[in-house]
Amino acid sequence: MITELRESQLLNTLVFETLGNPEREREFKIKQLKKWGFDLVFGKIDGEEGFFAASDKNIGDKYEENEKSYEVVEILKELPKNKKLFAKIEMIEGRAYLYVYLREDDIDTPILHIPAGEILVAFLKKHKFIKILEAIRNLGSAASLVKKHGDEGKPLSFEELPPVARRFLRDAKKIEKEMGFGRVALAYFGENKSGDARYWMEWMVPTIALFDEKISEKIDKTLAEFK
Repeated sequence: MITELRESQLLNTLVFETLGNPEREREFKIKQLKKWGFDLVFGKIDGEEGFFAASDKNIGDKYEENEKSYEVVEILKELPKNKKLFAKIEMIEGRAYLYVYLREDDIDTPILHIPAGEILVAFLKKHKFIKILEAIRNLGSAASLVKKHGDEGKPLSFEELPPVARRFLRDAKKIEKEMGFGRVALAYFGENKSGDARYWMEWMVPTIALFDEKISEKIDKTLAEFK
C-alpha cells in the first residue's frame, strides 16, 4: 500500500509542464462519478435550480460550501436527458484539479472542481489498484509512474530483453494507443544472482485516464508484470 510519506509527496509535489495537454477530455458514465465518491444532484445553488456533485448527502439536505449554499432536491440515478458527463484535468499553481461538467449542445455546466490527488488516491485504494499506488510519483495533466528494482547497471538492448520485459512494453504500448498518449522508458539491467529482475521504469500516462476504472485496471495489471 501507499505510505503516508509517499501520499504526502503525491498530493503536494508541484508540477509545471510545457508539454501541452496530453489527452483530450474524457467522457464518463454516471456510475463512474459514484465510484469517485460523488452523486449527481439536482437541487438549488444559491436559490437557483441546477446540477452539482455532492458526497454523502441526502434529499432535503441544505449546506454551504465554498461560499455557496446548496439544497439537495433529487439524487439522480441517470444522466439528465440530452446531457453527457465529461471530466478533465486543470493545472492551478502547480497542482492538478479534477474538473467535471455536464454537456448539452456544446454548453458545459460545471458540477465539480476539486484537487485531483485526494480523489484519485481514494479511488485507487477502493479498487485495490496497488501497483499504481506504489508507482505513482506526481500528478500534472500527465501522471508519472516509476518502478525500480535491484542494482543498476548497463541496460540491455531490445533484442536481449527477456519475455517479461517485452510483454510489458507491448502491453504498455497497447494501453497508450487506447489512451491517445503515453511515454514509457525502461532500463532493464538483467537479473541478480537470485534470478530477480533489475530494472528502472518510468511511465507517463494521462492523469484523467487513471479515473477510468477499466484503464486503471489494465495499467495496474501491466505494472504487475514486473515484480
